[in-house]
Amino acid sequence: MRFIDLAAQQKRIRADIDARIKAVLDHNSYILGPEVGELEGKLARFAGAKHCIGCSSGTDALIIPLLAWGVGPGQAVFVPAFSFFATAETVALLGATPVMVDIDPVTFNIDPRALDLAVSAVRKRDNTVYPLPRAALEPGLEPRAVIPVDLFGQPADYDALLPAAQRHGLLTLEDAAQSFGAEYRGRKTCGLGCLAGATSFFPAKPLGGYGDGGAIFTDDDGLAGLCRSILVHGQGRDRYDNARLGLNGRLDTLQAAVLLAKLEIFSEELAARQKVARWYGEALAAVPGLTTPSIAAGRFSSWAQYCVLVADGRRDALAARLKERDIPTAIYYPTPMHRLTALEYLGYAAEDMPTAQACSGKIMALPFHPYLSEAEVGQVGEAVARAMRDL
Repeated sequence: MRFIDLAAQQKRIRADIDARIKAVLDHNSYILGPEVGELEGKLARFAGAKHCIGCSSGTDALIIPLLAWGVGPGQAVFVPAFSFFATAETVALLGATPVMVDIDPVTFNIDPRALDLAVSAVRKRDNTVYPLPRAALEPGLEPRAVIPVDLFGQPADYDALLPAAQRHGLLTLEDAAQSFGAEYRGRKTCGLGCLAGATSFFPAKPLGGYGDGGAIFTDDDGLAGLCRSILVHGQGRDRYDNARLGLNGRLDTLQAAVLLAKLEIFSEELAARQKVARWYGEALAAVPGLTTPSIAAGRFSSWAQYCVLVADGRRDALAARLKERDIPTAIYYPTPMHRLTALEYLGYAAEDMPTAQACSGKIMALPFHPYLSEAEVGQVGEAVARAMRDL
């Protein structure tokens, strides 16, 4: 059994992919070819955003808006303590201070109430209000932005987060690397009212290419123009007029061609993901010691992963039993963000983010993709139930 079956998807659309790649090879416009603009237009319409700017990765999709806003030293950017490293890494690369915020124990997304406390703690330089990194206790750190993450495909609680950000004067950058295609109260991710949204086209994502890629979304004309400049070395009037510092962050034309083919079936695959998630929920509902994912009211997940919580320290043993039956698993994420080696300088203790810390010790992802059959899901469910009874 495959953890993610990209081969099944490719088999379905291989003829379209081949034709689109051939068109790129024929016109030879490998950098910013016509497929890039076509993809950007279709993605913007899909998300309900005014602008979409294709870029070279989901990480660049995060760092480019931060660069455009001038985020840097002396500024605090609030990030969830449970996410992929890139969410905090981009902040630290710019010299700003990542300030960790604990997560909701049900959705695994940033807790809006904890965000309120964290911002207040930074303003007061008081880690008795909320745990802070060492730098936040020094004078002069300014709260600047928040990066909510739509973890595992489920949007964060934007009806609570956006007013909190507005109260505190924070810029908002939605990290939708795992959630493109998801919805929050009828609106698509990357079009939920944040100043900017970022997604990833890494192959394992709900909409993934055949290599790295990403996109930035915004309704702000000025921000869109800055982002387009930054992703081409800070280009101004022409390629040799470098108006600002930037990156080489362009989306390859070949990746755009592949994504155009995949976008044609994306809505069908999203529907299939809902069906597979429902089968899993039914198969695992009665398994003692296992907590299945819960989607909050008003939210539609793109189901980037299907993650369960395994109680009583049995996760690794369960994974070993499943491996014996050729059922692959994965752990997202075995170390919470505030305890990663690269961020040790922040000075957080494990207990500072108790929900993230507890989650990292229990979470496990099961095989999940839109081409799983009901029988295969039943096979996984039966294996999980048997193993949990025996452990």
